[in-house]
Amino acid sequence: MVIISIIGIACISVLLYMYKEAHENNIRSHEVKANGENETIRLYFISDTHARKINESMIDSIDQNIEAVLIGGDFVDRRTSEETVLHNIRMLKKLGPTYFIWGNNDIEFGDQKLRNLLEEHQIHIIENRSIRLKSKNNLSVSAVSYRPGEQNIQRALGQCEEKNTIFIAHNPELFGKVHRQFQPLLSIGAHLHGGQIRLGKFGLQPHGYFKKIKNRYELVSNGYGTTLVPLRLCAKPESHLITIKFEQGELN
Repeated sequence: MVIISIIGIACISVLLYMYKEAHENNIRSHEVKANGENETIRLYFISDTHARKINESMIDSIDQNIEAVLIGGDFVDRRTSEETVLHNIRMLKKLGPTYFIWGNNDIEFGDQKLRNLLEEHQIHIIENRSIRLKSKNNLSVSAVSYRPGEQNIQRALGQCEEKNTIFIAHNPELFGKVHRQFQPLLSIGAHLHGGQIRLGKFGLQPHGYFKKIKNRYELVSNGYGTTLVPLRLCAKPESHLITIKFEQGELN
């Protein structure tokens, strides 16, 4: 009986820890360096909110000017209430101009219903196309739908230059296909939740990462919310503050 009680307490303790970890509010900071006219651009990236409300204190802690807020897909799913969507829209718009990229779960909320809400609140959808930010270096953000197909990838990248393009795909499995023909300055993905529940280094999906590969960068986020159960282990929730520094001359 004592052993069973100890096991029960241990299991409850682990579940409470996993619940606590799933509701952390972590902002990861990353720096991207590029050749160009001297300029600093800051972006905020968040993905996979699902049914989770964005923490207002986390948003208010960002005291830098943000040129663009990028929602990397799975902003909603079938569990998400309209009240939660409106709250999250309000939080993100506090930071600056906001852009949305489709994820696989977003259509569960209702494709047209979500489009109408985003349009009503001046959130721009980047869908198999690119947009140009206000930048001396003509920085572009290019994004594709969840299963874009070759034609839509070409549409998204057609007007872009490699040296000043941020490419976003909700599913980072598209990176390999894109990078064979186009080398963006920065590629951003999400979708995998870092495995969400891991045993140390082992998980059903790879952990999120930020890395430099020669003259380009990759970011794959663990995401902010959860699917199925509101639990995480060894795959902390996160959003991202990305600083892009254009500098003249050769960069290491």
